[in-house]
Amino acid sequence: MLITFDESLITGNATIDEQHKALIQKISDLVTTCENGDGKVKAIKMLDYLEEYTNFHFSAEEELQQKAGYPGFDNHHAKHEEFKSTIKELYEYLEDLEGPNEDFVEKVKDQVIDWLFRHIKSADRSVAEYINLHNNADIV
Repeated sequence: MLITFDESLITGNATIDEQHKALIQKISDLVTTCENGDGKVKAIKMLDYLEEYTNFHFSAEEELQQKAGYPGFDNHHAKHEEFKSTIKELYEYLEDLEGPNEDFVEKVKDQVIDWLFRHIKSADRSVAEYINLHNNADIV
C-alpha cells in the first residue's frame, strides 16, 4: 500500500508540514513491515516509533496553537487524544495476534491513515491558517 505525503496534505505551515511528512513516513514504514510479514516484534517496534513520533508531533502542534491563542484548541486536543487511544488499541490488537495480518493492516488504514489524512486536510489546515493570520496580523 503506497502511503505518501502529497500536495493535498500541505497546510502552509512549514513546521507542521515537515512533521506530517515524517509522521506519514513512519506510518508507511509500519504498513510495509506488516505487509512484508516481518513479524510481531518488528511491527511492535514500528508501532512504538509511530507512537513516539505522534506524541512529539502533537505536542509541537499544540504548542503552536497555544502560542497563537487558537480558539479551537480544546477540540483539536481532544482529537489528538482520540488518535493516541487508537494507537493503544492497535497495540492491544497486535498483542492478540501471532503477527500483523491483513485485518491489522486494514485497521491501520481505516483508523490511522484515513483519519490522519482527513484531520490534516481539515483541522490542521485550519490551525495553520489561523497561525499564519496571527503571525502576520501587523501586515493586514
